[in-house]
Amino acid sequence: TFSSYTQMVKGKIAPYFRNTGLTLDGIQAKHIQSFYLHELKTVSPGTVIHYHANIHKALKYAVKMDLIPFNPADKVERPKKQRYIADYYRQEELERLLEASKDHPYSLLIQMTAFYGLRRSEVLGIQWRSVDFPVGTIQIQHTRVYQEVGGRQVFVGRDTMKQKASCRTLPMPEEIAAVLQEEKQSRYGKETPPPENYLCLNSEGEPIASNYLSQSFKQFLQDHGLRAIRLHDLRHTCASLLIQKRTPLIEVQQWLGHSTLSTTADLYAHLEYETKLASAQTLKKI
Repeated sequence: TFSSYTQMVKGKIAPYFRNTGLTLDGIQAKHIQSFYLHELKTVSPGTVIHYHANIHKALKYAVKMDLIPFNPADKVERPKKQRYIADYYRQEELERLLEASKDHPYSLLIQMTAFYGLRRSEVLGIQWRSVDFPVGTIQIQHTRVYQEVGGRQVFVGRDTMKQKASCRTLPMPEEIAAVLQEEKQSRYGKETPPPENYLCLNSEGEPIASNYLSQSFKQFLQDHGLRAIRLHDLRHTCASLLIQKRTPLIEVQQWLGHSTLSTTADLYAHLEYETKLASAQTLKKI
């Protein structure tokens, strides 16, 4: 988050206001509003809301340090965030994807993402120490992210999740265990994998670059005549399948690692029509 916000400030916000020639005490609400209108021509309202968070926080600090008398960002109308409707594969589409990818180097990654509804950083961050074959569980406890370190963009593995709820232990059915045992056998033979080694590797046995993965997944769908979705939409596919089978939202929340039930409810409210039909039938009988 810090890395992405830094890029926003250095890449967009600071250059725009520097070019206006305004000093800190000369910035007015109208100037900030003009910046938002300018950016809305090319970016989403959600992105501009992130810009606003940075600008408001910076100017709030300037007020605290007595550099300006008030925060002009308080007077600005920030854009309303558009409601996000998650895209996802239907069951038949998911089956086609799994069949088409069964011999692909990313087959394991696609299966794990779809079954557990993982974020990209989570599936890339699964290590062998997280897999407990005797107990039959897998821990989502480590992420692998792309961020700026010392002025360079590098991959960083860390035991820090997006939220506390994101750190979770999930059951590992026999089918998933068999797939992981096969991967373990093909990579390491009879040896025990080093605990810190990652599960999902490329054909050269190296950790996969996140941006390259997203582009490769997009190209794979195109090459196999499958409907274009993002890799992250496999997470939504997992959620949609659970909800359509009337899995309670609290269980979906815990499976996906959302911090609150409202996050799950807001994202997938459009999928609950069948549940509403069931409620209507119940009320009709009453």
